[in-house]
Amino acid sequence: MAIQPRLRSLPDRLRQIALFEIGGLLLITPPFALLSGVPVTESLGLLAVLALMAAVWNGAYNTAFDWFEGRLTGRTADRRPFRLRCLHAVGFETGLLLMTLPVIVWWTGMGWVDALVADIGLAAGYTVYALVFNLGYDRIFPITPAVRPGAEARPRD
Repeated sequence: MAIQPRLRSLPDRLRQIALFEIGGLLLITPPFALLSGVPVTESLGLLAVLALMAAVWNGAYNTAFDWFEGRLTGRTADRRPFRLRCLHAVGFETGLLLMTLPVIVWWTGMGWVDALVADIGLAAGYTVYALVFNLGYDRIFPITPAVRPGAEARPRD
């Protein structure tokens, strides 16, 4: 029988997504506006749309990744080794880049190459942010082990 480690609850996953996206908007919008030449209000609108796309992708990607990792290794996401955290962050941002590039082209009027450079810049910034954020989130909000029915927590001697 395969070990099925506990996944984050829906409220915990929603908190994780909300905190990630709010923090990302606050950190990434100013440098994006400065480097892209897109006005701050327009940049904020674009990045809010991209954040919504990312939030949906975040929930789907993280849940699927956690499920597959748990099935393969028997560990919970908060026990993920650093190298796998790096792979996780790069995989997330690569998938997101493929979805957001057309939106950036349409919203800003940039050419595909300029939009790709901007999107890669966003992906690089968010990859580092995702790695640091998820490491911190897992430390602050660890996944609590499930209590088996009938089992009571006993104080240790």
